[in-house]
Amino acid sequence: MDNAEPTAERFPTPFAAYFAATRPPFILASVVPIFLGLSFAFYLGYPLNGITAGFTLLAAVLLNAAVNVLNDYYDALNGTDELNTERIYPFTGGSRFIQNGILERQQMLNFGIGLTLTVVIIGIYLINQSGMELFWLGLGGLLLGWGYSAPPLRLNSRGLGELAVLAGFGLLPLGAFFVQTGELSWRLMLVALPSALLTTNLLYINQFPDRKADIAAGKLHWVARLTPATAAWGYPFIALLAGVILALLIVAGLLPWLAVVAALPLLLSVRAAGVLLRYAGDPQKLAPAIRMTILAMLAHGSLLSAVLVLGI
Repeated sequence: MDNAEPTAERFPTPFAAYFAATRPPFILASVVPIFLGLSFAFYLGYPLNGITAGFTLLAAVLLNAAVNVLNDYYDALNGTDELNTERIYPFTGGSRFIQNGILERQQMLNFGIGLTLTVVIIGIYLINQSGMELFWLGLGGLLLGWGYSAPPLRLNSRGLGELAVLAGFGLLPLGAFFVQTGELSWRLMLVALPSALLTTNLLYINQFPDRKADIAAGKLHWVARLTPATAAWGYPFIALLAGVILALLIVAGLLPWLAVVAALPLLLSVRAAGVLLRYAGDPQKLAPAIRMTILAMLAHGSLLSAVLVLGI
């Protein structure tokens, strides 16, 4: 992953600039939950439709891209990215495309709206293929993604950002499952919880380097409301909750015993928690912990999906 901040010279064409503005490496965060939902449908014996599965994945990727772009726009609007001098690029502090003069603020807004409208168009097709329940799932996802940063909701500024991420990434596998089966599954909602919690931890740890700028801009999430030393304990709590839920699902027979391998990435979360607890007040040293958090999130969902596909 390139750690050098972007400059206009690195993007010879508008397409290259707009594509990079979506922060492609981080869109994997939405790919894994979609595969989890599809894998769970396959595990239960439902046949998969490749066309609707492909469009579901495309919608999730574009929605994630739209949220990333709109978050950059609103963080430029409230000034937090401009104030952020402790960022760890490329993990925190936004894409820097507005601050470094690659795209103008209005261009980012227009791009984000365009991506969102494309998601809506794909969503209409998928609703026609599967049922109106998908409309409410999609509407919930759009509201959470837009309202995370945008006024008047500004969920992250009100201490609701973690819940928004948890709910949003919990809806993705449920939507993918519904498109294939025409049914909603409470069991999948539970199965998807550990993955969504590990994704929430990525947001959580990323807020430590951004903390001072967020406070100055009025983004009062929990890392901003608490002292760094106190807030750091939220990370191991979230990781522990993910592990406990996974264990209970296996013991209760809601997941096969082989799903225990999906707990292995939690060891990365344990290591990351140790780094965070030690350096919460010195966020420039958190890059290794952020990398481990990303790997834990991606590896858990991927391993669990593989176990479900194997069906053992």
